Amino acid sequence: MKIGIIGSGVVGQTVGVKLVALGHEVVIGTRDPNKLDEKKNMAGSLREWLVKTENKGRVGTFAEVVGHGEFLINATQGQISVDALKAGGAGDAGGKILIDIGNELDFSRGMPPRALATQDNCLGERIQQTFPNLKVVKTLNTVSAFVMVNPKGLNDGDHTIFVSGNDAGAKAEVSKLLGSFGWTDILDLGDISSARGPEMYMAIWIRFWGATGSGMINVKVVR
Repeated sequence: MKIGIIGSGVVGQTVGVKLVALGHEVVIGTRDPNKLDEKKNMAGSLREWLVKTENKGRVGTFAEVVGHGEFLINATQGQISVDALKAGGAGDAGGKILIDIGNELDFSRGMPPRALATQDNCLGERIQQTFPNLKVVKTLNTVSAFVMVNPKGLNDGDHTIFVSGNDAGAKAEVSKLLGSFGWTDILDLGDISSARGPEMYMAIWIRFWGATGSGMINVKVVR
């Protein structure tokens, strides 16, 4: 499958390496693809990323990513997500599935960051409202990048990931992709407004991270 990732920090790079390993054709997007040696947010350079993909991945502009992908993934920092998608021409991308992994976090007061999501401020909803043509599915934003792509590395995979979105078919396709990562407990929360929950959950996740000193954490919904 052709998959385009918008955002080249640690989340985009980690997910991209996994997708390439699974046999997908991946293009990762950045504002300036010529700056391959520039260190990215909490990650290595894109030249290093290409080596990790055995040069099977590609680096492109946001517009090249949107044009390439049958599936799109938003892995940008939440405050810039809508602008990055606009820069890539997502409004003209047709009815593609967009997986939104983003969170809005405020680092202006130092660590730990503040989670900005509320019942009236939800990134997933805002992306869907801005790009009604896209089939937005919110998922994976409640775990660290390393747990996203290796759920079995934590408690043998016995923990829960969430999906939210308006289109049942899109959620089913995203759930298949999550299954290929190793996720077995996938909980559909409902339409895109339900993404408010997992986005606001980041406030407690940050505290879990601080208390445990590890990003290898998640929750299990017992039902």
